[in-house]
This record gives sequence, C-alpha cells and structure tokens, in this order.
Amino acid sequence: MNVLAIGCHPDDLEIACAGTLAKYVKGGHKVFVCHVANGNMGHVIIKPDELAVIREKEAARAAEVIGAEYFNIGVGDFDLNSHNEDTFMKIAEVIRYAKPDLIITHNPEDYMQDHMEVSKLVFNASFVSSIPHKKTEHDSYENIVPIFYMDTVAGVNFLPTEYVDINDTIELKLEALKCHESQIKWMYDHDGIDFVDFVRTVSKFRGLQCGVPFAEGFRQCLAWPRLTTKRLLP
Repeated sequence: MNVLAIGCHPDDLEIACAGTLAKYVKGGHKVFVCHVANGNMGHVIIKPDELAVIREKEAARAAEVIGAEYFNIGVGDFDLNSHNEDTFMKIAEVIRYAKPDLIITHNPEDYMQDHMEVSKLVFNASFVSSIPHKKTEHDSYENIVPIFYMDTVAGVNFLPTEYVDINDTIELKLEALKCHESQIKWMYDHDGIDFVDFVRTVSKFRGLQCGVPFAEGFRQCLAWPRLTTKRLLP
C-alpha cells in the first residue's frame, strides 16, 4: 500500500502516528509524510525565518529515521486557511503524487486553529485531487480514499475507535521525535516539559486501553465515499 500522513507542524506526525508509520514501512509499504506549516513561530528566541529552515531539516531527518518520503508545503504558522485554494491545491498535488490507499491527518477538533485548518484542508484536497479539470503537475487521482484522524496532543477529547500496536516501533517513534531538537530543547527549557517522556506516556496510555504495552489511537472519517470493508491500519 501507499500511505500518506499529512500533519500541520514539523513534529506533529512524530507525536501522534510515527509508530504506525514505521510499522507500515517495516511491513513493506510505501510511506509519504508531509507537513503543511513550517513551524516558524515555535520558539521564543530563534527568529521565524531561521527557525523555519531549522525545522525543515529536523523534519527531513525524522522522515529518514522511519524510512518515509518527505514533503513540506511551507505555509507560515497561523497563516493556514482551509479555504486557501493555493494551499489545498499544493496538498492535492502531494496526494496525486503519492496515490495513497489511505491518508492520516489531524482530528477536526484539536487544541489549536492550525491543526483544525489542516484537517479541513486535507479533507478538501483529497476530494479535489480526483477532479481532472483542477490542474496540478500530476494528473488527477481518481480515488477518494479513507482518512484516519490521529490522536490529539495528550489524547484530550479524543476517544479512538481503532488502535495500532506499536510495541515494536515505539523506540523508532521516539528516535524520530528526538530529531526535532529545537522543539524538544525549547519545551524543556521554557516549559519544563520532557516531551519525549510525554509522548511515551501517551503511547503507554493508549496501549493500556487496548491491552498492549504501547499503542497509537485513530478514528476513521465517516463520510461517503471514504468508507471501506478493508482493514487499512497495520
């Protein structure tokens, strides 16, 4: 299968679904990862233009750790708008390139606007990617594929309907997360949060819910024609 994960900021996929993505790769599937925002506002000392460059390099390294092909749309933080045609056509082009069997993205209700806007953008772009007269570099992709929403930060207000056992990829997930050094260090210095331990704890909590040491939780987008009888999560 081809699997496409689209997150907002450069570390969002590592936080919520990197264990699952690594499991796909280990199973011989092709994984593509894309972040829409450039993360340029994610620091109080490093200036936005400099930080955007740093965070792109960190994201590329993280994708390499799990064996995924990497894309960056590059919209500035807080500039995301689900009605922006240029942005959703760029996402549609990534979808047409990847030709995914499923897409993983943010839950429509999350803790900040950028995440929620990306959820809407992905929903819209995955439909638009099937329309031949909406032109991008690659031809239209006829499939309107299932979307799976990944966990929120700390799992707040998110009850999974499906779980993936990531016991065999938890350390790879955390290794990929550690690539985001600018964020890990900033959160520890500025907020006193050990974010690697934070993410491990959430994975352990989701594992507790489904009877394994570590897990990631998902909910399927219940919209026609995205439903299927196939088990698409690993």
